[in-house]
Amino acid sequence: MSDDRKNRKPEDGAQGGAQTPASGGVTFDRRDILKGLATLPVLGVFAYEVGRKKGMDAYKKNEILAELGLEGKAPAVVTKTSLKGSNDLVRVGIIGYGGRGENVLRAAGFAHPTWIEQKHMSERETGDVSLKDYLNQDDLNIAVTGVCDAFDLRADKGVEASAVDPRAGGGKALAAAEKFRTYRDMLDSPDIDAVIICTPEHQHAQMVIDAVNAGKHVYCEKPMTKTFEEIAQIAEAVRNSGMVYQLGHQNRQVESHIKAREMIEKNILGKITLIETTTNRNNAVGAWVMTIDKDASPENINWREFLFNAPRKPFNLERFFRWRCWYDYGNGLAGDLLSHEYDSVNQVMQMGIPKTAMASGGIYYYKDGREVPDVFNVAFEYPERELTLIYSATLASNRDRGMVFMGHDGHMEIGAGITVHADMESTRYKEKIDAKIINPDLPLFAYNPGSDGFDAVTTATQKYFASRGLMSTYRDGKRVDPTHLHIKNWLDCIRNGGTPDCGLDRAIEEGVTCQMATVSYLTGRKVEWDPVNWKII
Repeated sequence: MSDDRKNRKPEDGAQGGAQTPASGGVTFDRRDILKGLATLPVLGVFAYEVGRKKGMDAYKKNEILAELGLEGKAPAVVTKTSLKGSNDLVRVGIIGYGGRGENVLRAAGFAHPTWIEQKHMSERETGDVSLKDYLNQDDLNIAVTGVCDAFDLRADKGVEASAVDPRAGGGKALAAAEKFRTYRDMLDSPDIDAVIICTPEHQHAQMVIDAVNAGKHVYCEKPMTKTFEEIAQIAEAVRNSGMVYQLGHQNRQVESHIKAREMIEKNILGKITLIETTTNRNNAVGAWVMTIDKDASPENINWREFLFNAPRKPFNLERFFRWRCWYDYGNGLAGDLLSHEYDSVNQVMQMGIPKTAMASGGIYYYKDGREVPDVFNVAFEYPERELTLIYSATLASNRDRGMVFMGHDGHMEIGAGITVHADMESTRYKEKIDAKIINPDLPLFAYNPGSDGFDAVTTATQKYFASRGLMSTYRDGKRVDPTHLHIKNWLDCIRNGGTPDCGLDRAIEEGVTCQMATVSYLTGRKVEWDPVNWKII
């Protein structure tokens, strides 16, 4: 310590004293300040620091949002499905009332009485809001006038659901749908305006073609087709029919995907060169080992109708209930799950059909006689976009890996919500990173459906909340099933014209891309899309 400091007196600020300006030049040392603070409430001690920190957080948020060209209030998702012609009743037939068929018909407004009863009980016991959300769905003004399923007991169940008025919570009876023995009989009915197809993949193409040729509008579950050749056949039939065709990619209605498209348009990530999207499951049902109905038998299953155009095989309950495990009826992970992931990326990035595809994988866990892989990886190349899309899936691990868009300036993770991180080597954000306004370890901003808007993230606590997703999407201020919105979009186009959100052009892109993956896996080679000659080579 210097001699000068040793000679200073306490009142001159020595020994840790702090001089505080006051009237009359009064000074206080450290002991005086601590004594004064001791007389304040505990929260009062920290009030100034908390206020200062809040002010700094607000400053950082405003700086980040300004840099991104966003406002604190997120723009609303504009509802395209106005249903201006909703006075026109649409009479709908459903072909296939299995697990997905039941879900789709419920999204259209027709829940089976047992589901309503189960949800009433669940609401009382656990606070489940599924029934409330269902009853809050818009009335789409449709009547279910036909049901068809190769399994007679499922068809009966669909008929029962068709007679329940959703607007009365299951308490009012409607005219029950007619049960048709085959889908062809349904298409001959003058009481059907449109059909919803929820059947195995090998049946999609012929059913769609027959339906539009019969003058019926079509909502068909994904994927578009089982084979590549069927894509052109559907395209020709739909274009020549004047009917409205919607492919069942309900993720087109998920609010986070719509917002993610806005982020891409604002170039927040910079040049994007790699996208990864994934599927992880780790249970029997997720691997298509579906429960076999104990009452199912050759007497109540139309086996010939199920086989359709597939190779002739003896009656087999495993193949009927677990058809996704065999290439006779579907494309496995490519048709069932890659199709959704690809379409989501295509919605956000408008990618189109890739130039090449290289797939790999195998049956590594489920040694149950299946033909399709339970681990599946595909690399799609878009050289004109200078971009690679990678899909990776396993049916034997639940590790959540999500969907990530990687750019030079940042990366975006999409689930039920969105988080965007700046890259520590970003060119665009370098100054703000150096100034510690942007912290690459925290999201630049987060968006959760139903929230007030975009919010820059500056603390670990905010990061925690940003990571939380929501089970359903939001539209017009209420939580809603995306499938309901997708059917609503289809019906709006039937009544008022326009192009559905996943109409024929988007379906073709999905169909070709998924077929490229399947062909690559089955042949063990890289395949290429030839758009001139319209073929996979």
